[in-house]
Amino acid sequence: MAGRVNTTFIRTERTRLPVVPLRDMVVFPHMMAPFIVGRESSVKALENALARPDKRLFLVTQRDPKVDEPGRKDIQDMGVVARVIQNLRLPNGNVKVMVEGEKRARLLGLLADPDGASYHAEVEAFDVNYPMSDKLQAYMGKVLASFEQYAKMSHHLAFEGLMPTLKLDDADRFADTLAAHLVVATPEKQLLLETLNPYERLQRLHDFIDVEVEKVNIDKRINVQVKKQMERAQKEYYLNEKVKAIHQELGRKDDRTDEINELKERIAKAGMPKEAKEKAEQELKRLEAMPPVSAEATVSRNYIDWLVSVPWKKKSRESRDIERAARILNEDHYGLDKIKERILEFLAVRQLTRKTPSSIICFVGPPGVGKSSLARSIARATGRKFVRLSLGGVRDEAEIRGHRRTYIGAFPGQIIQMMKKAGTVNPVFLLDEIDKMAMDFRGDPAAALLEVLDPEQNDAFVDHYLDVEYDLSKVMFIATCNVLHTVPPALRDRMEVIELSGYTPNEKLEIGRGFLLPRQLEAHGLHKKRISLTDDAIRALIDHYTREAGVRNLEREIASVCRKLARRVVQEGKDLEVAVEGPEMIRELLGKPKFRRRGKSERSMVGVATGLAWTETGGELLETQVTLMKGKGKLLLTGKLGDVMQESARAAVSYVRSRADYLGINPDFSSEFDVHIHVPEGAIPKDGPSAGITMATVLVSALTGIAVRKDVAMSGEITLRGTVLPVGGIKDKVLAAYRADITEILMPRDNEKDLEDIPEEIRDVLTIHLVESMDEVLSIALDGELLQLSEGKAKLDPPADAAGVESGPMAH
Repeated sequence: MAGRVNTTFIRTERTRLPVVPLRDMVVFPHMMAPFIVGRESSVKALENALARPDKRLFLVTQRDPKVDEPGRKDIQDMGVVARVIQNLRLPNGNVKVMVEGEKRARLLGLLADPDGASYHAEVEAFDVNYPMSDKLQAYMGKVLASFEQYAKMSHHLAFEGLMPTLKLDDADRFADTLAAHLVVATPEKQLLLETLNPYERLQRLHDFIDVEVEKVNIDKRINVQVKKQMERAQKEYYLNEKVKAIHQELGRKDDRTDEINELKERIAKAGMPKEAKEKAEQELKRLEAMPPVSAEATVSRNYIDWLVSVPWKKKSRESRDIERAARILNEDHYGLDKIKERILEFLAVRQLTRKTPSSIICFVGPPGVGKSSLARSIARATGRKFVRLSLGGVRDEAEIRGHRRTYIGAFPGQIIQMMKKAGTVNPVFLLDEIDKMAMDFRGDPAAALLEVLDPEQNDAFVDHYLDVEYDLSKVMFIATCNVLHTVPPALRDRMEVIELSGYTPNEKLEIGRGFLLPRQLEAHGLHKKRISLTDDAIRALIDHYTREAGVRNLEREIASVCRKLARRVVQEGKDLEVAVEGPEMIRELLGKPKFRRRGKSERSMVGVATGLAWTETGGELLETQVTLMKGKGKLLLTGKLGDVMQESARAAVSYVRSRADYLGINPDFSSEFDVHIHVPEGAIPKDGPSAGITMATVLVSALTGIAVRKDVAMSGEITLRGTVLPVGGIKDKVLAAYRADITEILMPRDNEKDLEDIPEEIRDVLTIHLVESMDEVLSIALDGELLQLSEGKAKLDPPADAAGVESGPMAH
């Protein structure tokens, strides 16, 4: 664009003229413009102009066309001096005029006439005489070409009639003529009027033309697309009608009629409740009235199809043979007696009553103990269909309840989809990994499951898509999870929780020998009479290549052995017989052991004790260490301990400080020494209260110099009074101690009831001490007598109110 305006080609002339404001209209010089004058002030100004010999007036555009009586601030600064060519007074008092623009003029002032009915304008008129050059001539030709393209694309412009009026030797008149015929908004036209330099005006005009051409092209493309879509729809309609006519001539029924009749038949046979049937019939009537190619018809068709596809009355014939069910459960799983008893009890009740008892069971246990496969076995034992829904990572409520039909691509929730997959109203429905659901802005799926898993409500479950009540009361729901604390309490309350603890080494051996090995031999094409693994080999896999509560990794390692043997069979011949007899051969096949067996310490040590912990993968030994350093009584806790475990450590320290005199410990140790409690394997997070008595014992050991017995492990929560409170995960903890060759275990007396879950062969080889106080713990765990007791001062009990702890001699 040009920079500073060159005004050497402009001559000005001041004059006073009647003024007529224009609404939403711009008149250019050299332009013939008709319009109607209706306002009283404008009619009076027009009469004043007609009274002049030259019939000239000043036309200026209003800033806001809605203003009826515009003042100086309501009109533009730049207008045009025009001459009235024709005028005609209409019957309603308005005047129709034809004017011709002569030259641009700037408004200098607005003066009211003596009668006050009209205005005169003091204006500065501009005569433009821009010099012609080759560059300007070429640019005018370029603008003319663009305008010609625009005129041909705009059907309302007659370019052929416009061409004779264009003078290519006068840039000013050329630009104004094109501007007058350009269909753009009033502000853009006013901008062109205010541009005095013809070259600048041509450049702006060129930009406006390019924009208008692009708009026309876009409109053209849209029109072509719309036309194609309309033609396609008309073509489909025409062909459908033609096919109907052909079918009628041949005496056949058309596909649409067949489809409607088929849906009517399916609705009649579906066995729906009254409400669902009425809704399906109502939707079918709507479908009949719709054009078959409409999008709404597809939505209605899908909805009816879902209603008739979901099972409403079809049941699986349930097996009530208890002996057969027991045989199937024992074939598929070893152990798990409590779960098997629960299933057999369910079948026994079914024999005594025809009503299906609501059954919502939740299996809780570490990975790999057989929770999901047990649900499949239950379905086989009861003769029901089996469906599985994995809830891990589900965070959208619509996954459970479905989307409403107003959404594009809506579907029922997973509950209804799985029921359709089962095809019966009484399947075994597995809700897998129920503890791994999440919640976000799309809703809480756990809250949606409350209705599904409530026996009092699930006979009227409403899916958002179906929008009718559906009976889930005959379904046997089985949920699985690894931990219960992440399951919402309201959901947990609706389920019968059955805990599956980890397997003992003997149970793993039986499962490996009787279940996993035959399955992997068959999967790898190996003959069980030629390939075998001895018990010692399977034990080596259990002890040195897996560390788990279940048997999933054990099966994986057995599969690795089978792959190695399969390769040898292929290379050396199918008649090859191999017996994997012990740890040496397992090491030869699988390489060095992946895990070292966690055993008890080689000797009893001061400041080191063995605790028992529960994890999601089963029980573990938890070695706890304490060291004392010169300091000011600071307590250091390391090993990535959780908040609860840190509080247990502080409670243990407070207990020892309060009993220091009684235990023969320097009472000032808390001000002279820093205490550092560390639990090894610091990269693994640890938490829970069950290490309380272990920390108290190891602290007493460090302060007295008496070692903690290497063959003793312990678990229990400690109070400030030295009372030992019960903890969870007893079976898994005892199994961990058994695997590590621990011979004595200290546990809270209130956990005595949990000993029933421990296999008898393990209870027989372990000495389990049930304790109620830290006095009992110390008397058993320490490898020697406390100094205070050995001096016979145990009778000097501290007053009960001195430190807020229980008094009494230490038990031996």
